[in-house]
Amino acid sequence: MPQNKATGQWTPYNGACPYPSRTEMNQRVIPLADERLLRQLPTIPRELAAPTGQLLDSRGRAVRDLRISVTDRCNFRCVYCMPKAVFDKDYAFLPRESLLSFEEITRLARLFAAHGVSKIRLTGGEPLLRRNLEQLIAQLAAIPGIEVTLTTNGVLLPKKAAALKAAGLQRVTVSLDSLDDAVFRAMNDMDVPVADVLKGIDAATAAGLGPIKINMVVKRGLNDHEILPLARHFRGSGHILRFIEFMDVGSSNGWRMDDVVPSAEVVRRIHAEFPLEPIDPNYTGEVAERWRYKDGGGEIGVISSVTQAFCSTCTRARLSTEGRLYTCLFAQSGHDLRTLLRNGRSDAEVSAAIGHIWQGRGDRYSEIRSAETAALRKIEMSYIGG
Repeated sequence: MPQNKATGQWTPYNGACPYPSRTEMNQRVIPLADERLLRQLPTIPRELAAPTGQLLDSRGRAVRDLRISVTDRCNFRCVYCMPKAVFDKDYAFLPRESLLSFEEITRLARLFAAHGVSKIRLTGGEPLLRRNLEQLIAQLAAIPGIEVTLTTNGVLLPKKAAALKAAGLQRVTVSLDSLDDAVFRAMNDMDVPVADVLKGIDAATAAGLGPIKINMVVKRGLNDHEILPLARHFRGSGHILRFIEFMDVGSSNGWRMDDVVPSAEVVRRIHAEFPLEPIDPNYTGEVAERWRYKDGGGEIGVISSVTQAFCSTCTRARLSTEGRLYTCLFAQSGHDLRTLLRNGRSDAEVSAAIGHIWQGRGDRYSEIRSAETAALRKIEMSYIGG
């Protein structure tokens, strides 16, 4: 992190968010406290209750989805997630020994499955940077009743899609924030062209990893002019394009409410050219509100964490690269499961600790979001995934 060695002060970030040039992006300095150091050692209850497959939190929300970050590294430096001014060549990424092994991840996944988790999504950073990821996917896919999915920026899919499918991966979600090459190169800040992502989507389609979801984070003044071009491109493709409101995840992306394009506005813009109609969710707790083209051209989704909070139905737990359990995307600290694993605790003890954590969960950040909560130090998205 850039620091004035004479004064010891971090260089401030002014929060301005117009469309920036590459030079301006590289000159930005954004303060980042290392929330990775904040952890809580889980309590192991005296009574080790066996899991029932129906673990509820304090608001009656079951745990159904587990998102597992397998690396904190990425081959992009997206300005809203992992800005190069912070995550530069001197940034201290986690050492290999800190990462959960595949065996540790699979052990925890089995314990979560016993508590009712039925879907696992592998995230990062960029998960395809984790060496031999296919081995982990095969282990997870062998857990009864578990669906294994993955979120990626897509550029490594031409090399890996077939092997991922063979290992047991069922679906992929690909992040793509613009079809305009200049905009996309500036947003990923690694000069990666749109064509590389589109080739990845094609490779995933050929491998049978569909239906493929395409996620676009929409930020006013930066890429919101790309809403309709993306809708036109993917309409009729069989892929599901989803528009995500720009969120105040972490502390490095300079979030402002003025930069949020409400999902209702996204739907209005598309509906004006391609009439839409709402459709029912696929399951209780689905975060995307679904819409389909009236002429049968497929469907889109909008994810409205800012303007239409869905905390009341959130069923997601998040496991960081080094084994911290987070019960909310906007959390400030995590629960250190890795220490339990490496200190020789039994499955029954670790399972009871997970149950105790989830039963005490009362998170509802998006329901109470304000300027004050947005300013809180929160764990970075690149550390626990989206």
